[in-house]
Amino acid sequence: MNKALLIFVLVVFSALTGYTLVHYGGLFAWLSFYTRDPASWQVVADLIIAMSLLLVFIRRDAQANGRPFVPWAVFCLVVGSFGPLLYFITAKKRVEG
Repeated sequence: MNKALLIFVLVVFSALTGYTLVHYGGLFAWLSFYTRDPASWQVVADLIIAMSLLLVFIRRDAQANGRPFVPWAVFCLVVGSFGPLLYFITAKKRVEG
């Protein structure tokens, strides 16, 4: 994966997250937005499905490359998309042989 692109996405996503949290007045106000109606529930369900699929991929990748999975899984579940982005940014380059 192109680490420069991943770092760019991480920086832009961090800025968007910061702006959103300031706009809504903090984490709990922002989270309450996602429990107010069925359309919001659908977005949350979609994100849960996507994160679950990512965690399956990360588990397989971690096992194949000798990286610990459980700390990354917990981190991903706590911080959302920041977790997979940082997982892939910190991955060592594979040597094909």
